[in-house]
Amino acid sequence: MSDSAAPTYKRILLKLSGEALMGDQAYGVDPAVTTRIAHDVAEIRAHGVETAIVIGGGNIFRGLTASARGMDRSTADYMGMLATIINALALQDALEQHGIATRVLTAIEMRAVAEPFIRRRAIRHLEKGRVVVFAAGTGNPYFTTDTAAALRAMEVRAEVILKATKVDGIYNADPVTDKTAARYDRISYLQVLQDRLQVMDATAISLCMDNRLPIVVFNMNEPGNIRRVVMGEAVGTVVTA
Repeated sequence: MSDSAAPTYKRILLKLSGEALMGDQAYGVDPAVTTRIAHDVAEIRAHGVETAIVIGGGNIFRGLTASARGMDRSTADYMGMLATIINALALQDALEQHGIATRVLTAIEMRAVAEPFIRRRAIRHLEKGRVVVFAAGTGNPYFTTDTAAALRAMEVRAEVILKATKVDGIYNADPVTDKTAARYDRISYLQVLQDRLQVMDATAISLCMDNRLPIVVFNMNEPGNIRRVVMGEAVGTVVTA
């Protein structure tokens, strides 16, 4: 694919897990990882692709895990949302060190460190070429950052969700433990739900299905993969109707 080719998507939403930021560490944020992500995002920004990002918080705190150990679920989820804000600020710093204007918009108001999420403001930032990082999930407990990604993608009229993972797509079994696992090039939302494939949670998949928003699941540890997806190369698995 030549660099002069036009991107397939004009506005995307990139979904990153908190765990992705850990690198080889057991906890926290690895600056080498945020730097690599920033480099990949800089590549697609150079093609004029408007980029929004939703990030999880599992590298710092997992609400569901704490809830399973007896903590009040709402309290645990709010703590998880705060963890996503820490990650968003780390990512913003890495992006700005690459010369990319970035705004963190958070669903829980925290005016000293980020802008409150206002839909029209988010769209305006994207139109002006800024990368927008959405933090604090949906601002509500009981909703995952996957659901937040689907919701925000719809609100800012993104054309696709790019779901960054550690594997190169969706398989019919766990490719790490099952060597016979087969990868799908394309799969329907319905099959993902029926086969309980661990792509995104059911709420997020249903939201994308209702609004016909495609999801591309790809391996983010392969440098340049975000650019390849955006330029229309056959990378990962596409979830569509």
